[in-house]
Amino acid sequence: MAVNELRSIATFIHTVELGSLSKAAAAQQISPQAASKALGQLEQHLGVRLFHRTTRSMSLTEEGQRFFEAARPSLLGLQQALSGARQTREDLAGPLRIVGPRSVSVSVIGPVIEEYCRLYPEVQPDIQLDDRRSNWVEERVDVGFRLGAAPEEGLIARPLFPMQMVICAAPSYLQRHGVPRSLNDLEAHRCSVFRHSEDGRIIPWRVKVGDGEQDHPVRPAFCTNDEQLELHAVLAGEIIAQIAVPTGAALIRSGRLVPLLPEHMTDSYQMFIYYGSRRAQPARVRRFIDLAVERLANSREFVLSREELARAAAAAQ
Repeated sequence: MAVNELRSIATFIHTVELGSLSKAAAAQQISPQAASKALGQLEQHLGVRLFHRTTRSMSLTEEGQRFFEAARPSLLGLQQALSGARQTREDLAGPLRIVGPRSVSVSVIGPVIEEYCRLYPEVQPDIQLDDRRSNWVEERVDVGFRLGAAPEEGLIARPLFPMQMVICAAPSYLQRHGVPRSLNDLEAHRCSVFRHSEDGRIIPWRVKVGDGEQDHPVRPAFCTNDEQLELHAVLAGEIIAQIAVPTGAALIRSGRLVPLLPEHMTDSYQMFIYYGSRRAQPARVRRFIDLAVERLANSREFVLSREELARAAAAAQ
């Protein structure tokens, strides 16, 4: 049903209930001329006269009476449905579907979700972590997080912070195996690589060289598609790995991880939060977006300055 048809039916119902076209127009906050036009369009669309009209009065025709009795319950039901939808939009309750990559999600998204659940216990988060790209429509996503490039058109994407990737090892590894001084030295070390969950391919390290970035394949001594498992092996002193700074920042600052070859750290990718138009969002979605942006945008917790990185790297010398 077109919006104009719905407006015409509402004008007809109001006219019958209030007893005059002028009162129906006032109730809908439209002019009497617009109300008269709406009734005329409805009669033309139906192909019947709904009212007997004189200069002083109007009364329902037989067809108008039958149409009123059939249409009024449906219009009331539709109005209740619209009112319920508007109420739901403002409710801080109901499901909240969030998607994001498995990598760095625990350290970045986890604390935001925990705080949100404390603030709004009636909301039921449904969180799906996967390194593949989600289908926004089919999976009915409310809010997403993504590493790398911005999401597809039709979505709003806000960059939160640069995604730094830094080569790291535990002090115990460096004591046993020595410190690599160049990318070429990595050939003699036990390096970890990440396997893509969706297609199984091994992802080469992405490193900064001069003013640009390039892929740097390493010979894998360890391979996994789980960031936490890789991090555990690094902390145990078994391997060198390229770690996302949001995951490793606190460990680097505490000295449990040592950054290596800091001049090759990359930061061209971004962590994005993305969502549909805020105009039609339920309150539970808006509040989550606002909280995530407040806690994550340009947060120093997830970014290492060049000076901080240099000081931490000096511990390996």
